[in-house]
Amino acid sequence: MNLLDYGIVLLYFVLMIWLGFKFKKSEKDTEYFLGGKGFGWFSLCMSTMATQLSVISFVSAPAFVGLRAGGGMQWLTFEFGVPLAMIILIAFIAPALYKSSVVSAYAFLEKRFNSSSRLLLSSVFLISRAFATSVTVYAVSLILMSILKLTFMQTILIISVVTIVYSLEGGMKAIVYSEVAQMIIKVLGIFIIIYYGLKEIGGWDTFIQNVDTKRLEVLRFRNSGFDNQEFGFWPMLFGGIFLYCAYYGTDQSQVQRILSAKDEKTVKKLLLFNGLFRFPITLSYCFGGLVLGTLVSLNVDFASKIPVEKPDLMIPVFITNYLPHGVIGVIIVAIIAAAMSAYSSNINSLAAVTMEDFVSKKWTVPANKYVTFSKLSALAWGLITLVLAFFMGDIAKTVIEAINKIGSVFYGPVVCMFLLAIFTKNIQAKSANTGVVVGVLLNLILWIFFKNIFWFWWNVIGAFTTFIVAIFCHYVVYKKVAIQNTYVIVNPSIKTALFTKETAILFIYFVLIFSFCYYLTSLV
Repeated sequence: MNLLDYGIVLLYFVLMIWLGFKFKKSEKDTEYFLGGKGFGWFSLCMSTMATQLSVISFVSAPAFVGLRAGGGMQWLTFEFGVPLAMIILIAFIAPALYKSSVVSAYAFLEKRFNSSSRLLLSSVFLISRAFATSVTVYAVSLILMSILKLTFMQTILIISVVTIVYSLEGGMKAIVYSEVAQMIIKVLGIFIIIYYGLKEIGGWDTFIQNVDTKRLEVLRFRNSGFDNQEFGFWPMLFGGIFLYCAYYGTDQSQVQRILSAKDEKTVKKLLLFNGLFRFPITLSYCFGGLVLGTLVSLNVDFASKIPVEKPDLMIPVFITNYLPHGVIGVIIVAIIAAAMSAYSSNINSLAAVTMEDFVSKKWTVPANKYVTFSKLSALAWGLITLVLAFFMGDIAKTVIEAINKIGSVFYGPVVCMFLLAIFTKNIQAKSANTGVVVGVLLNLILWIFFKNIFWFWWNVIGAFTTFIVAIFCHYVVYKKVAIQNTYVIVNPSIKTALFTKETAILFIYFVLIFSFCYYLTSLV
């Protein structure tokens, strides 16, 4: 890197901090976490995808597809459950959450069950999200320190401090609008990498002649997920439906976007376009991996610079050795943007759950002090995750997969509790809580003792276990104890909710995704 590249990175940092102060909220604004509920679908959609398609996707997805042993285009199987999950969210979960007028997703559970359900799931969220956030900060710092030529401590402090500052000052508005810019930068970055990668290979024709066709396989129907084989079609489809229903519909870091929309029509558009836009962006990441993987096979010098045990360094090595100055700065900004989008959202959601589910529950917070307390909470979580990031070194080599596994331990039971709240009228808190605890414990047993079961199945197993245990407890153990509140969720009929324009578009889109992946697999 030269002064031009460092200047571009510095300019980006300055703009992010400026954006935070531009959207600085007044001390009387109690909509700090929802941005005044005035967002349109496009900004919320870009923000949602920016959070989900993090630096891990930007760096690890291409490495998995193009270089990692046993890898390839089966990374795309992560996308099968997305459009189908969006159908369920649009039809049932999102409208119920939005109509409840809550700030924390878990406050919705208290309305239907009681405070024990709310505190149980909000506690799980705080612990798991703080851990995942710290690991993300650690991972991106390792990647950037090799490019920026800074020490690990310098890198982690710069990224964390800048993100914390603009998140604190601007609240949800600064986060959402900064993520719109960050998403554009990330997409631009991957296309720049593809362009220069093809240029180094010698053009499209050379790429087609030399690409490893075995890595084009997407659909693996033979992999049931119960035989130590990963990325089978069936576990990725059904497990993905539950995983993405939980992630987008019950995880505070994503639900906050739904709750920030200006109306229900905006919520539907947000989920519709998120279901449509994710696949082509993930496909671009995967194609970038194919291009660079082919370059590795043709260019001995490039291959020698990538440590065998660290395939994730494929993109950082390519950036520093094969891109012109100025462009390097833009790509570094894309990686930083990918890290900041996830980090800022996580800090804000951690603070929101802390304020709504713990602080405001125990103490009365004056309206004119709400934003001050919220900022202090966000600052505290920023510092906690920053400190934790320094201790991730011993586990970070395997933690990316571990984060996904941890999510799959909880996501099935959590989404089942929300579905019980929406679709049942008589199931009480004790039964639902017991179901969640048993579902999570079963998934932990599967993780420890049944390693032949692919972890994507845990999402399905946990959900069905929670449902069965909750029903059993209601009718047998607690013997139909009356519900403890009168909050009723009014849902349209299943037929009316499912058969809409949005759900039809998403189902047709799923068929198109499947057909495209089937075609790629046929080329193997």
